[in-house]
Amino acid sequence: MLKFADRVERVNPSVVREIFKLMADPEIISFGGGSPATESFEPDVIGEITAELLAGQPDLMLQYGTTEGWNPLRDAYIEHIAKPKGLDFERGNIIVTTGSTQGISLSIDAFVNEGDTVLVESPTFLATLMMFAKVNAKVVAVDVDSEGMNTDDLAAKLESTGARLVYTIPTFQNPTGLTLSRERRKEVARLAALHDAIVIEDDPYCDLRYAGESLPTIKSFDEAGNVVLLNSFSKTVSPGLRVGTVAASAEIIPKFVVAKQCSDTHTAILPQAICAEYLNRGLLPGHLERTAPMYKERLDAMLAYIEKYLPAEAEYTRPEGGVFIWLTMPSGFDAQELLVIATREYKVAFVPGAPFYANPADGKNTLRLNFSGATPDKIEEGMRRLGEAFKAYL
Repeated sequence: MLKFADRVERVNPSVVREIFKLMADPEIISFGGGSPATESFEPDVIGEITAELLAGQPDLMLQYGTTEGWNPLRDAYIEHIAKPKGLDFERGNIIVTTGSTQGISLSIDAFVNEGDTVLVESPTFLATLMMFAKVNAKVVAVDVDSEGMNTDDLAAKLESTGARLVYTIPTFQNPTGLTLSRERRKEVARLAALHDAIVIEDDPYCDLRYAGESLPTIKSFDEAGNVVLLNSFSKTVSPGLRVGTVAASAEIIPKFVVAKQCSDTHTAILPQAICAEYLNRGLLPGHLERTAPMYKERLDAMLAYIEKYLPAEAEYTRPEGGVFIWLTMPSGFDAQELLVIATREYKVAFVPGAPFYANPADGKNTLRLNFSGATPDKIEEGMRRLGEAFKAYL
């Protein structure tokens, strides 16, 4: 009989990835992913950039590269993404990752020993919970309200647990869509310095804002060098390129380099170069301006059809951006049971909320809805079907 390592046995498959398999059924309308709209992709632009890179620098594009990343991309990130956010970085503060999810993994490699206590929002990104489970970390949940992570609860739990690391998605959080307020961002940085804890600021959705004003990063308040900022091109340029970045102090980056060398040596050069060219040609601002109205239309449609088709007792977030809406039903409701009915009988999918909690028993009455991947017409039909599934379940 095969004997697998304990670290693999501790981790259950991602419910989101399992729901992706349902999308092979053409009749299924899925609100289960977190993908950008396919209409936002720019194959002609990406194709042109790719052709020019391969024609002009084929040896470089197809060869091994440095673990730290393609220098033109590190420079472009500093110039076009960090500086507009008021962040002053040098190359030594940046490492390129294979998707920003690898940045989470490298953070865990660098800072978390087996059995260490880590703090997360409740709920939080389920892949992060999986990675913490893999290293047998003790995960302690911090309360969340309409302003994001509750910093009073964070302060209390930093004090009581001696946690080494805090993980947060401050802007249009996955799964809730909530955004951490400006004052709380400042307080998170202060608490991290006070308790000598590392904060992983996972910010892949920050540029997908459709209303309200942009907020400064937690990193911008970081005077002690305790905040590690993760960004991604997956939600803005293309998820298939698998390119992300980590920005951190010059003391931290070398440890991430060692951890990455144990993983994939380096992120593929061609996708890095594509992202660098995309930034240097000034294409990102216009792309965000063009796609924001489309996403806002889809967000507004889903909010309207929740009101029209779902039960009156459903409570839900109203995000100003991102790609998710979080729905909460009264105690006793089981979203996993609803999913079975919804997929089998009504051909509509979503993600049950329980896997997003450190203690899954806390979230059985919650579910996550993605609005970015469907047109308004599909959203209406999908929400109508989901409403019928609710009626059948209730």
